[in-house]
Amino acid sequence: MSEKNKNKKFIPKPPQKPSFQLWLIITAVIVLIGVSWFSNRHAVVDVTMKRFEDMVMSNDVAKVVVVYNQNYVDVTLRESALDNQRYRDELDLENRFASNAGPHYRIQIASVDKFIENFNELESQVPEDQRIGHTAKKEESLWNTFGSFGFLILLFFLFWFMMRRMAGPSGPGGQIFNVGKSKAQLFDAENKVKITFDNVAGLDEAKEEIQEIVEFLKNPGKFTKLGGKIPKGALLVGPPGTGKTLLAKAVAGEAGVPFYTLSGSDFVEMFVGVGAARVRDLFKQAKEKAPCIIFIDEIDAIGRSRGKGQMPGSNDERENTLNSLLVEMDGFGTDLGVIVLAATNRPDVLDSALLRPGRFDRQISIDKPDIIGREAIFKVHLEPIKSADDVDAKKLAAQTPGFAGAEIANVCNEAALIAARRNKTAVDMQDFQDAVDRVIGGLEKKNKIISPNEKKIVAYHEAGHAVAGWFLEHADPLVKVSIVPRGIAALGYAQYLPKEQFLYQTEQLVDEMTMALGGRAAEEIIFGKISTGALSDLERVTKMAYSMVSVYGMNDKIGNVSFYDSKQTDRFNKPYSDSTAETIDEEVRKLIQYAYDKSIKLLTDKKPELEILANELLEKEILFQADLEKLIGKRPFASETTYEAFTRKVDEKEAKKAEQEKEAINTSIASKIKDSDEDK
Repeated sequence: MSEKNKNKKFIPKPPQKPSFQLWLIITAVIVLIGVSWFSNRHAVVDVTMKRFEDMVMSNDVAKVVVVYNQNYVDVTLRESALDNQRYRDELDLENRFASNAGPHYRIQIASVDKFIENFNELESQVPEDQRIGHTAKKEESLWNTFGSFGFLILLFFLFWFMMRRMAGPSGPGGQIFNVGKSKAQLFDAENKVKITFDNVAGLDEAKEEIQEIVEFLKNPGKFTKLGGKIPKGALLVGPPGTGKTLLAKAVAGEAGVPFYTLSGSDFVEMFVGVGAARVRDLFKQAKEKAPCIIFIDEIDAIGRSRGKGQMPGSNDERENTLNSLLVEMDGFGTDLGVIVLAATNRPDVLDSALLRPGRFDRQISIDKPDIIGREAIFKVHLEPIKSADDVDAKKLAAQTPGFAGAEIANVCNEAALIAARRNKTAVDMQDFQDAVDRVIGGLEKKNKIISPNEKKIVAYHEAGHAVAGWFLEHADPLVKVSIVPRGIAALGYAQYLPKEQFLYQTEQLVDEMTMALGGRAAEEIIFGKISTGALSDLERVTKMAYSMVSVYGMNDKIGNVSFYDSKQTDRFNKPYSDSTAETIDEEVRKLIQYAYDKSIKLLTDKKPELEILANELLEKEILFQADLEKLIGKRPFASETTYEAFTRKVDEKEAKKAEQEKEAINTSIASKIKDSDEDK
């Protein structure tokens, strides 16, 4: 790990406060003003000329305004008149939203001159101190038009403003208006990934292939001057958790060119044509920033073989997306400078057109690491952990066969949490052992209530596994056996240390089946009955037996025939007849019965050892390999474990290196002595 990344501490970001939505306040203010304004306008009540004359004679009128270009008169009442219940009911003053300032009434007139003449005559009939006179004004037609439609215009403007905000990249409606835009995240010089190749361990071959692609982008002239072309794509293939995405992150941190990353599911949308549009937009952005890298994680979401599972006459949106991707990667008008990296753990379902050279020129296999790779991965994850002196990465690598990088990271994290729970100052080897048990078997449940009879059955069951494996030559050596309940339904478990091998012979598989059936055989020998505790054992044995008979050709009656379909081209039709199926079933039963009889015979012969081991398990609950050696003697087969072989090779290599250095020193000394003698 680089010094920069090592010293960098994780600082949690403070929670972001919700953004102040100014447009919501603007909306509320406009609605408030509009409601108030309309309430004020619609509060005016039309009256007749006769009613107006009665108001004037009653001295209830405070102001008269003649609008001579619109032929109406606005009448405003005195404040004292507004206390009259009749006026209050007519004007609905109790529920009126606007102020009571007026105007309150309106008179429609036919002629302005005629109204003024009648009003002057009416005022001559009242005392002089009660005469109010009148005023005249002209109302502009533009203001009148705005008065009729102004509020609608304001609402339209408000709607336009809101939609513009929602259509922005950060707005809630961005997906509606930008549905065809690519969702790829860009990492460049300003937004650089901090992970480098130093953070990736156990993938030396894959790193070499990927580093060459990075070198292509950094120094293309080194390869093009010899006539080579930059590869258009590389496909990372491997089981889950092996480091495909981590390797892509390291490429983003090392490449020094723009890096686009997104998932295959980001192209999928409910709208027709959106996936293809996003592919085109992605490559358009990438070509503008070329040279650059595009990383598509879980590409099988859009890259599945075309024509499978499609209804006749239907329009498969996923196929349209895949077609667009194929054209962009290697079509008629493609340009250089864009390299596509993709990752999947389902290469068998990908379309053949996507896998051909010219699109993905390289398929980089990333498998689960061997013991050397696991040791390197442990060293990377142990760096930030405060571990004790007894923690040995080699031992941990040997005790975790078949673990992927993600599982190793989980083991290290669990060990740190367990040590913190126990208030330790450092994480020791026992914490790592418990973390491995936690990952393999599940959470330990010491408080689970088990009857003494059930506990006794579990003890003999697990002791049967341990004794059978101890005295079978090709079985994996035992590491630990426990009757402490773990996980959902496991009442006990035995942990073995399998060898790092890729080929298995018939005898090895039969011994594995015999060991797996040792638990049920022990129950039958001791109690004369069997229980449901052998479910997982039977499942494992059945799969193994069917594989031996119908896949690996390890049965004399069936012969050297394999019915395994690696590409799963036809799932509904079996590649053999019904009579062959009956023969396969019969041979599988014979094979399993042979392994069971072998287990019964072995445990009957070793019944004293079985009793000793079961009683010790009932007392201690957990036994290790050293305990078995004390109780039932050493294993009769002299075969070194993977860890012992690995350690021996390392020791031999170091001893050889030390011998070579010693020889070089002796040669140098002899040469100097010879030169000194010649000088004399």
